[in-house]
Parts: sequence; C-alpha cells; structure tokens
Amino acid sequence: MELITVTIDNPDGLNLILGHSHFIKTVEDVFEAMVNGVAGAKFGIAFCEASDKCLVRYTGTDPELIELAQKNAYALSAGHSFIVFMKDMFPINVLNAIKAVPEVCRIFCATANPVEVIIARTEQGRGILGVIDGFASRGIETKEDMEARKGLLRAIGYKQ
Repeated sequence: MELITVTIDNPDGLNLILGHSHFIKTVEDVFEAMVNGVAGAKFGIAFCEASDKCLVRYTGTDPELIELAQKNAYALSAGHSFIVFMKDMFPINVLNAIKAVPEVCRIFCATANPVEVIIARTEQGRGILGVIDGFASRGIETKEDMEARKGLLRAIGYKQ
C-alpha cells in the first residue's frame, strides 16, 4: 500500500463538499438534494464510479463548476467518492439533505479552506483515508475574537 496526498484544486476558494457513497445513482440524488435545498443553486458534482466502467460521472447547473468537479474527482480517482463545488451558497444550506441521500455513506469535509486528501493506493484501487481541511490551530480565541465570530455570524445572516 502506498499513501499519497491529492490537493483539491480550488482556485477561487469555493465551498465544496467531499464525501463517499455506494451507488451510481449518487449523481442524480445529490443533484436533487442541491436543487431542492437552494432555489437557483449553482453547483457541479462529480462521482468516481468504482465498478463496471469506473468512469467519473457528473452533473450540475454551472458548466465551470461541473468542469472543476470533474477535474478534482479524476485527480482523486478514489472509489465511490464524490465532490460538489458550489457558488453563492454555503454547505450548511444543503449538508443535511446530502447526508440524508440513501447512497451517501459519509462526508469527509464541507469547507472553503484548502484541502488535501489522504489516499491509500493498492493494486486494486484507491480509497480516501481522510482529509486535511485548512490549517493547524494557532491559539485560543480571545474575547475580541469571540465577538468578531459572533459578529460575522450575524452579518451573514446565521444568527440574529
């Protein structure tokens, strides 16, 4: 077994969701979760099929995001993983709907941070072991940091 890391290419710092599922129907069902969760959602989904033809399957509503999802899924080439890139929305808007999709086994991350994916590669194929989401902690928040956090949540509409 060989351990490798794949850096997710996300040049615009878009929000993304990286997960693992178990069936080719994932692309259609995650699509439905996205459009039912946010009206006018802009996103691209790509799914690594791990049997039969072993293709990267894809769909979405935005051609650039679809292409970005395809590129990253193919770079991962890890069995039954999927990646969703979204614009003008946050993962919190769709995360529970995606987790409720019957094929979805787990979510590795939902973030706009830089992401490195830790992959095991064997003779059979590749699988995601985990992710590095963002950076290491640099300290403990101060009272000023706490106020700034609370202010941000209110400014973007998640708290009143």
